[in-house]
Amino acid sequence: MQKKPLIGVNGDFRPGRKDSVALSWYNSGYYDSITAAGGLPFLLPPYASDDDLKQALRNLDGLVLAGCTMDLDPSRLGLEPHPHTRPMPQRREDFDRRLARMAVEMRLPILAIGSGMQTINVICGGTLFQHVPEEVQKALHHRDPVERHNRHIINIVEGTRCWDIYGPGEIRVNSDHHMGIKQLAPIFRASAHAPDGIVECYESTESDWYCVGVQWHPEDDTASALDMQIFQDFMTACGSSTPQIIQFPNRAAA
Repeated sequence: MQKKPLIGVNGDFRPGRKDSVALSWYNSGYYDSITAAGGLPFLLPPYASDDDLKQALRNLDGLVLAGCTMDLDPSRLGLEPHPHTRPMPQRREDFDRRLARMAVEMRLPILAIGSGMQTINVICGGTLFQHVPEEVQKALHHRDPVERHNRHIINIVEGTRCWDIYGPGEIRVNSDHHMGIKQLAPIFRASAHAPDGIVECYESTESDWYCVGVQWHPEDDTASALDMQIFQDFMTACGSSTPQIIQFPNRAAA
């Protein structure tokens, strides 16, 4: 039996409260998508020790840096907090930053999603808009505060990895964010934009290092059937030659 690539995925974290203990949990879409694409998910808790984290990463073939329903702390970005910003727990952001930095230094194949792609951009020297609706002219509707099914068009740059994954034609992706990439880190190039100019996908400029960041959520049940191809492409970079393609029945065409 062929060995499956071992893929790390970070989880969410909630500090202890007066009436409950501290919790870690994992969005099932991430590990289901990894499994569907032929990988073996490895759940990463927020290790306190860098040595422990490094040992875990050395055993991995790739990393999915998962997103979060909350935001990066604007004060750590040198920004005044906006009323719409809800910072994620400090332990979550501290660990995500350490995890991202170490994975980048090791040149581990990375698929960064949602706030995960923002985190990678920041630790590599890029910057963020804190609130796209107020900072971008003619900003698109990137988040619906009521419905989870907000979608918009993306414009893919020809000749990029994103183009290879999706191909030509009109592509619609799910969208649930109000922060966004302002300045892209020098190590990346943009491979897809929203019509308002917001970077929706980037990729490494290094030919021997796979790192793709997407602002949308290919792991979510609001994603399209085409989005599974992102995980399949990532899994190929991690060493899988025989992806197991599983159809999610509630996924629509792009």
